Amino acid sequence: MVTSDEDLAQAAARGDSAAFAVLVRRHYDGIFRLAWRLLGNRADAEDIAQEVCTALPRKLQRFDARAKLSTWLHRVVLNAVRDHLRRQAVRNRAAQGWGEVTAFRAAEAAETRAALDWLSGAMSSLAPDLRETAALVLGEDLSHAEAGAVLGVSAGTVSWRMSAVRKAVRARAAAEEEL
Repeated sequence: MVTSDEDLAQAAARGDSAAFAVLVRRHYDGIFRLAWRLLGNRADAEDIAQEVCTALPRKLQRFDARAKLSTWLHRVVLNAVRDHLRRQAVRNRAAQGWGEVTAFRAAEAAETRAALDWLSGAMSSLAPDLRETAALVLGEDLSHAEAGAVLGVSAGTVSWRMSAVRKAVRARAAAEEEL
């Protein structure tokens, strides 16, 4: 005599492991098949089938036998697939967001490198006394008086040199813009 799915479900809900084992044997292939049809991916379908079967003892306690067990199981599988797809969409959005951040940081780093390369080229084209003065005032953040003391010139000379540096850098930028 074959026990009905509904009777097995009630026995499994009360903790009958043999009844639960019979239910899983009867319905595992159908659970897997529906998950595979909904997802189109064998590995994900296997994960869903295992997830449903693992949660089944707890879920069977809410089975009220108003519908056939197979109909109820289809609903459980459908909900598990929907949850899986939502989690996957969240992971994809998060990954895409990180990808956008990474791309932005890479673009920002490239822009900074390009600006530093341009500035390095501009500095190397300066006369040595102007380059030294700019390095002390701009790079080391020394006052004109402090830079003058290091270079052995007056603060006024440092001011004149910094003016010459600005003019040279502007002229180089203007020349490159025309190209």
